[in-house]
Amino acid sequence: MLRYLNQCSRGRGAWLLLAFTAFALEMVALWFQHVMMLKPCVMCIYERCALFGIMGAGIVGAIAPKTPLRYVGIALWIYSAGKGLQLAWEHTMLQLHPSPFVTCDFAARFPSWLPLDKWLPSVFVATGDCSVRQWEFLTLDMVQWLVGIFAIFLLIAVLVLIAQPFKPKRRDLFGR
Repeated sequence: MLRYLNQCSRGRGAWLLLAFTAFALEMVALWFQHVMMLKPCVMCIYERCALFGIMGAGIVGAIAPKTPLRYVGIALWIYSAGKGLQLAWEHTMLQLHPSPFVTCDFAARFPSWLPLDKWLPSVFVATGDCSVRQWEFLTLDMVQWLVGIFAIFLLIAVLVLIAQPFKPKRRDLFGR
């Protein structure tokens, strides 16, 4: 399996699949916001940023998958998936154990050199409350689904990183 993951990490297809999967999840988030009229909270916006990081990792890895640049993609992938998992877990705890003393911010705080909420307010401006559960599917809230999604992204990223020293088997006509 590790040889297979190494082989996949050296091709553009797997990296583009990673980027497309994160893009599809972003489109679902925008569907929830603009079509279903659900209000994203600050934690939701930060979780979106983590998904954009995973999408960026897929793009970086797809640029030159056979070069050491893929290690930059893997590092960005692990960081974004780990941060997304941490944010989704904290958000889940806010929803499962609401408290008037532990709340999320009123507005997302982006660095002054990257004011995403000013550049793209329809995507990065928070209007909801972190403790409100707005959507549920198969008894799990949206944020609980994100915990699972980010955990899967992180697990696969770590496995791909572990697989890097395992060179793919060379196959020739005589199977040597």
